Amino acid sequence: MNSPYRPSPRGLRGTLRWMFQYVALLGMSMGAADAAAVDLTDVEFAAQPGNRVEIQLLFSGPVNAPQTFDTVSPARIALDFEGVANRLERRSVPIGVGPVHSLVAVEASDRARVVINLNDSVPYRVTTEGNRVRVDIDARSEPEGAPPAPPAPTVARAQPRAPASAPWDRPASDGGGAPGPSVRDIDFRRGPEGEGRVLIRLPNATTRVTVREQGSRVIVDIVDAALPQRLFRRLDVVDFATPVVAIESRPKGRNVEVNVQTGSDFEYMAYQTDDLFTLELRPLTSAEKERLAREKVVYDGERLSLNFQDIEVRAVLQLLADFTDLNLVASDSVGGNITLRLKNVPWDQALDIILKTKNLTKRQEGNVIMIGPFDEIVGHEERTLTADQRLEELAPIRSEFIPVKFAKAAEIAAFIRGASSLQSSVSSQSGLGATGRDSRQFDRTVSESTKDSILTPGRGSVTFDERTNTLLVMDTSARLDQIREIVARLDIPVRQVMIESRVVIANNDFTRDLGVRFGLATSMGALYNNEMLIGGGLEGNLTGRGDYDAGPFGLNTAGEPNNSIILNPVATDTPSLLVNLPATDPSGAVNFLIGKVGSYLLQLELSAMQREGRGEVISSPRVITSDQKEARIEVGKKIPYSTTSQDGTNVQFENATLSLTVTPAITPDDRIIMDLVVTKDEPDFSRVVDGTPTINTREIETRVLVDNGETVVLGGVYERTKVFAKEQVPWLGDVPVLGRLFKQEAREDNNSELLIFVTPKILKGDLVGNQ
Repeated sequence: MNSPYRPSPRGLRGTLRWMFQYVALLGMSMGAADAAAVDLTDVEFAAQPGNRVEIQLLFSGPVNAPQTFDTVSPARIALDFEGVANRLERRSVPIGVGPVHSLVAVEASDRARVVINLNDSVPYRVTTEGNRVRVDIDARSEPEGAPPAPPAPTVARAQPRAPASAPWDRPASDGGGAPGPSVRDIDFRRGPEGEGRVLIRLPNATTRVTVREQGSRVIVDIVDAALPQRLFRRLDVVDFATPVVAIESRPKGRNVEVNVQTGSDFEYMAYQTDDLFTLELRPLTSAEKERLAREKVVYDGERLSLNFQDIEVRAVLQLLADFTDLNLVASDSVGGNITLRLKNVPWDQALDIILKTKNLTKRQEGNVIMIGPFDEIVGHEERTLTADQRLEELAPIRSEFIPVKFAKAAEIAAFIRGASSLQSSVSSQSGLGATGRDSRQFDRTVSESTKDSILTPGRGSVTFDERTNTLLVMDTSARLDQIREIVARLDIPVRQVMIESRVVIANNDFTRDLGVRFGLATSMGALYNNEMLIGGGLEGNLTGRGDYDAGPFGLNTAGEPNNSIILNPVATDTPSLLVNLPATDPSGAVNFLIGKVGSYLLQLELSAMQREGRGEVISSPRVITSDQKEARIEVGKKIPYSTTSQDGTNVQFENATLSLTVTPAITPDDRIIMDLVVTKDEPDFSRVVDGTPTINTREIETRVLVDNGETVVLGGVYERTKVFAKEQVPWLGDVPVLGRLFKQEAREDNNSELLIFVTPKILKGDLVGNQ
């Protein structure tokens, strides 16, 4: 049934045709008031010559002509379908062809509304044909009463298809009839996202083109066109990494056929701009492939062929039952006739096609198939479920003791009762979660699907005995079987992991210190006579020990050792140094006599220190723990320090330890995810505050995924400290060569590196038992 282009036709003929259509529409709507509701199942769209667009709405059964209206701002076409439910997978379908932007389908109450969003207000026509409603949309305004162009067949589908592998035999040209204008070019381009684009330059913008999908090929038919000899070819485009493998063009009668062979899952769309027709094949993403695989129905029945004209549905069902040797029960509501032609299809697919065509459904129990209307089958199952629930309410209550071996009976009991707070603890306790991620997923599934329903509501109960770790369950026999299965699945020995770690600290230190002191000295002896020109000395003095003229054993008349020391001439007990820049903690020092005037000496002391050190500290903590159970090992020292408060002085302790904290989780593929915290604290007695040494801290906190038995380096810290210090007398220390007597230099180069290695190992059951 057709509704005219907008604006409505004028004249007596147009008025009579409009009235006739209105009366027919009214009669059909009244006759279908009690008809069963149908579903909107699919949407197809196609580009047509002249930048026109054809949209087809597919329903599960015959549908009445919709009520239509349009708006100018925004430009939209709305179609209302009484008694129709929306079963489209997506609420919005992007189109983007010609003047059409998109299509939106919604459902409210007992009707479905389809809204076509346009780029501009254009004429349109709505046609109803059985279970299809076709909307032809023009791209330009036409004069009133102008007859519309006949619509072309569908050339695109907004639905991905999985290609099938079927060879393409090159048929002979049909011949006959004079050829039309020639196709000007056929080319191929690769899109930015891996899509393959077949570009066909048509003879003109009004050339009619149809597209159909056949197995793993997409065939483009160019109607009333000729193919030049140079375009009679095969293009191999497999190297472009698109869904298109090859393009073969050939004449076929009065038409030109372009065969596009594909090699992977794809979805395609076709559009035309002036005389350029584009067929675009886009590869499916991984998510789309998974969704397609889930939705795809696999038919594995024995193949058959059927060709009947207006045959009773019951007769076809009887034929299928005889062919499959299955028992078939058909409801009294199954009736009517059907015309079908099926060639070499699986019998179960043929049965589904017949059922969908007649709005029927099936249920199979063993080798018996029950067939009837959907509402009738659903009502039967609802009544069966109600009866089963009633029987369960009347079933006798039994009691049973269920021993729990590895888990805690209290946790299993709470889980059976449906305690949602138990979810995290059940998977982490010993005896639960032993299979890693699989068991955790099972716990979540059981908790969500059976919460408050494991026990019979109002009748079942569960208690536990903590001493014997046993459950006491009271419920019906069916529920007891279910509870036993759940307990057996959860009460299993937990897998264990041994984590071995190595903490390596390597040090390489070098220190060099050069210093100088010199000053004026006077003799401490009675004769004030110095004969020792060079004497050894250390920190605090410049003392040279030697003989005086008097005394056979180097003693003066007072019995004192003969000394040469730099002293203040006035205060003889105080050193009198001109330059005091000695080395820090010198390992050697030497004094030189530079000059002597009477009893006064000018002495020089050189001091030096050089220290090198290499060290390596290896710590290897090991710990065994259960899957998803935190473990901690710690070894070290506690350093005491005092604190003062109003209560007096107290002694507290600061930890300086090596610790390893780990929580392993075993994956289904026997790998290990570890949450790790490794700390290495040690006291530094070279830096003391109020008698308490400082604490050098090294810590790593991370999460890693490691194969079983594999060693991983969690991290490394490399430190290098270079220090150069210089003290000098201003100006004098800058004098070349002699300036060394007026300055002190210290160099320090320290290297330190921290490495942490971790090796997890899954302990097998027999190893755990032996340990």
